[in-house]
Amino acid sequence: SEGKLASFNKISVVGNTKTNDHVIYRELRTKPGDLYSKDMVVRTVRELGQLGFFDAENISPDFKNVNPNAGTVDIEYGLVEAGASQIELQGGYGGGGFIGTLGLSFNNFSLKNIFNFDTYKPLPMGDGQNLSLRLQASQFFNTYSFSFAEPWMGGREPVQFSTSLSHTVQYRYDYLTGRADESQYFQISGLTLGLAKRLKKPDDFFTLSQAISYQYYDLNNYYTGLFTFGDGSANNLNYTVSLSRNNTFTNPIFPMGGSKFTISGKITPPYSLINGIDFSNLENRKEFQLPNGEPDVAKIDQEKFRWLEYYKLKFNGEWYTSIIGKLVFKAQTDFGFIGVYNQERGSIPFERFYLGGDGMQQWAMDGRETIALRGYKNQSLSSRDGSLMYNKFTFELRYPITLKPSASIFALSFLESGNGYDSFRDFNPFNSKRSAGMGVRIFMPAFGLLGIDFGYGFDSSNFSSDQANGWETHFIIGQQF
Repeated sequence: SEGKLASFNKISVVGNTKTNDHVIYRELRTKPGDLYSKDMVVRTVRELGQLGFFDAENISPDFKNVNPNAGTVDIEYGLVEAGASQIELQGGYGGGGFIGTLGLSFNNFSLKNIFNFDTYKPLPMGDGQNLSLRLQASQFFNTYSFSFAEPWMGGREPVQFSTSLSHTVQYRYDYLTGRADESQYFQISGLTLGLAKRLKKPDDFFTLSQAISYQYYDLNNYYTGLFTFGDGSANNLNYTVSLSRNNTFTNPIFPMGGSKFTISGKITPPYSLINGIDFSNLENRKEFQLPNGEPDVAKIDQEKFRWLEYYKLKFNGEWYTSIIGKLVFKAQTDFGFIGVYNQERGSIPFERFYLGGDGMQQWAMDGRETIALRGYKNQSLSSRDGSLMYNKFTFELRYPITLKPSASIFALSFLESGNGYDSFRDFNPFNSKRSAGMGVRIFMPAFGLLGIDFGYGFDSSNFSSDQANGWETHFIIGQQF
């Protein structure tokens, strides 16, 4: 006769010297009393690796006390803690003065122990929360940001609560004194609240995320050409919803297989349906005209963009496949589009896409998104005002040199193509800028991801030339894996 079906008896974990037990146990897919399932053991190892708190290459499920008569087996998951906090400290000279940056990211924070100084290692850690602080300052601008995320709000369900605050002020450069003129400034203040819930259908790799965000733009005598108006304000109240699925394998730094995708939409209220303003006729109204009767473009645009009105659609997909051993093929596609409800109101001057180069977020006041496309200079594949639409395709071959907890290093070669467009009518996926090259990535827990790429652009970034762009070198700091 067939033997009795085995079931899990005692489930335990060892090696978590910083991370609290409840953070680990809530991710386990093997429960006492459940029938033995190899798939659930593999899934548990994957979930523990995705936390980012442990060495993903050394998570070992150890089967103990196998009892054929009782049909039970114990499992002990062996863990090795990895650094979960990162520091960013930079200093340099640019824009006429010294620029200093300090960034702190604690990815296994414990808010409830903030006043329990016995838990400081050097800060209260172990509850799986994320706390980030970033300060950047120079003579001409200051920017501050704070974010916090609790992945299991309430402790019972995988519902993540997140919040972030930011404030930036830019002063006008006085060419006579060589100093900042604090009477001429541009400020942006923002607040975001978000919820993300892990779904059960179609499967539990899906996550539904929602966020409400508000930004306030305040310009005071700030005439630089960045916008058509230098006195006034703009408000950006928006709602973002995204659906994502991530079933990449255990190691989030170097996935050996699986895929992940995200499709998102950001929308603002349709103010044009509410306020009754005829934006096509503003230039004929006296209050929007200059003394000589000509349209006052600054006043017209201030009225158009007092409350930003737009929608923004994005898609990102990544697929990983092991070719031979640890040689991994990665395919990626990205797409973005900004649309408007009211053509008479026009496209917003904020939140546009800037394609080309290393993709690192550079300091800018217009909420732009920088999109990497190696082999070309930074932001050279979009117009000066940014793109309203872009597409991008990437193929990579990756091979790990070492995946140790102290430092993970892998080499890569790539093929890329993509382009930015000023309107949907200009979109042509066959009119892409192509590149190829190679690079290396180094991930150190204390500093995040570092890397360098050498890319050759086969096409010209200049629309009036057909000469190849040639070789470009890109340094990567803190970018996605």
